[in-house]
Amino acid sequence: MPIAKTRAKDLLINDLEHITATDFSHFKLFFTLAKVFNSFAMSESKFYHFSPSGLFYGVNSVEEAITASKEGGFIWLNFYNPPAEELHSLIDSMEVHPLSVEDCLDSNQVPKIEQFPNNTFVIFNAFTYTDKTLFIDEIDLFLGKNFLITVNGIQSEGRKPLNGVIDIVENDPGLARTGPAFLMQVVLDYIVDEKLEAIDSLEDELGQAEDNVLNNPAAFKPSELMRLKKYLVNLRKALFHEREILVKICRMDCPFIPEKAIFHFRDIYDHLAKFFELTETDREMVTSLMELYTSLLNNQMTKMSNDTNNSVKRLTMIATIFMPLTLIASIGGMSEWTMMTGQENWRTSYPIFIAGMAVIAVITYFLITIIEKRSQKDQ
Repeated sequence: MPIAKTRAKDLLINDLEHITATDFSHFKLFFTLAKVFNSFAMSESKFYHFSPSGLFYGVNSVEEAITASKEGGFIWLNFYNPPAEELHSLIDSMEVHPLSVEDCLDSNQVPKIEQFPNNTFVIFNAFTYTDKTLFIDEIDLFLGKNFLITVNGIQSEGRKPLNGVIDIVENDPGLARTGPAFLMQVVLDYIVDEKLEAIDSLEDELGQAEDNVLNNPAAFKPSELMRLKKYLVNLRKALFHEREILVKICRMDCPFIPEKAIFHFRDIYDHLAKFFELTETDREMVTSLMELYTSLLNNQMTKMSNDTNNSVKRLTMIATIFMPLTLIASIGGMSEWTMMTGQENWRTSYPIFIAGMAVIAVITYFLITIIEKRSQKDQ
């Protein structure tokens, strides 16, 4: 094996000796293009520059976007599932706070807004409801004087929560070209509108669960209600904090949002308040359905118990009627009746004996009936 390796090495050196400088330059160009192509294929981050005249176009890198921003206007850096190193580079290039970058990499943060000297940091949640499963993806936004940075797709399992808003801005920038605050309003408005689809899907399942509870409570699975309740609690938690974010924005706590943009953010606040009320109503409905399900099950169990009690009652009555008859029949079966009446009179005495037993049975039945009616009246 060592001899074969040495021979292969010698052949490779001999081949390299015949490669000219032009060939090396071609190889270098090829590998450079391959590296660039691979980086574009692996990364789905997009960067844009909005010129002072309203022109909107994409750029290839963050550095190119920063250079373009020096000509005026503002830039939008939209990162999709970026590596940690790429986000940490924003600390120097865009002067974002290191703690904000750490929050971007942690997908378990609650929605919030934080003010920094150079930017405002906002965390929002995007909802996706697929295959009876609620997914909550974190959206991070950095709003500055002449830039907007959005970070999404971290630990999102392939979901792309901002793809729709990118298409909207690319096809018709409209209000977004006015400034970074207006662009952020477009992004937040899209995220909030998408929440309604998830809430509607949950409400459809809730309606189906209600029908199942009423139609066949015995076959209904209460785990479905618990799953819906868990999702609604998560929705309420996110909507509550997001509503607080919009409250702070609307009272102009953010220095990077001009007063004329506040009216658009108020519309987002109205939608969030509406969705929050919907989740509250749905949570109460889940609680009511659980109580209804429990009540229906109790009614069924009570009915089964009553049926059992009635069966036992009938058996008890039959046993009570036959107890004296059994005693009399056992005595008569020991020839005591024949001894009293004489053996020659058995043709007459036994029918009289049977008739007497029938009379006793009827009297016992009526006595039991009278006692039951009196006990029912007392109750």
